[in-house]
Amino acid sequence: MNPNASLSAPPRRTRGIVLLGLAVLGTASFAFLMRRPLMMAAPTCVAGRWHGCFDTFNGVVLMTLVALPPAALVAWALARRRRAAGVTSAWRKSLADVGLVHGTLPFLWMTMMPGGGAGTAPARVSLVPLRDLVVMGPLGILGNLLIFASLGFFAPMRFAALASAPRILALGAGCSVLVETAQYVLRLDRVSSVDDVLVNAAGAVLAALASRRWWRTTAQAPSDRPRPAPAPAG
Repeated sequence: MNPNASLSAPPRRTRGIVLLGLAVLGTASFAFLMRRPLMMAAPTCVAGRWHGCFDTFNGVVLMTLVALPPAALVAWALARRRRAAGVTSAWRKSLADVGLVHGTLPFLWMTMMPGGGAGTAPARVSLVPLRDLVVMGPLGILGNLLIFASLGFFAPMRFAALASAPRILALGAGCSVLVETAQYVLRLDRVSSVDDVLVNAAGAVLAALASRRWWRTTAQAPSDRPRPAPAPAG
């Protein structure tokens, strides 16, 4: 029996509980601060009307919060299935899978929402670095930092090939370039700005550094492989 393993299990479990509690507290605090705009979108979303719910920022944020319990249930089911298959780190992998999707798709949806002059306004491009930061404002900068934050946080936990800050920087910048290009090509009445790319990539890196202790450092650790079935007796 390894005494170090038995002594390290409770602290790990305690850290997991603390992190989960902090996540729940942060989500509840955000919902409380945003309760008024969220409640404005609630009647339309509850009625199932597309316009006024999924084509507004408040509506998308509200539905993202509503989808948190189902997302947690999916993560639990994935972890349970993986543990039954003998895969360790099941919770880490399952939370990373769900977090990548649930934390990234809503922000991508909001970045692709068309403006009032979509289809008629000329496509606009801003290629001068740091010029648009002044007009973004604190909320604009925060929003751009969060767009690929989940990608940066969870991708190194899930894929060993992405477990480095330069690679996450390149991934965040590449994804942001694709978004800005799509905004330009589709003429969504949005400015395709190099500053958006810079801030999006910075947000991905900062989030990745926050999850560094949980990064995967090998492509397939032995403990992550399913345990072989015991040979039949006789």
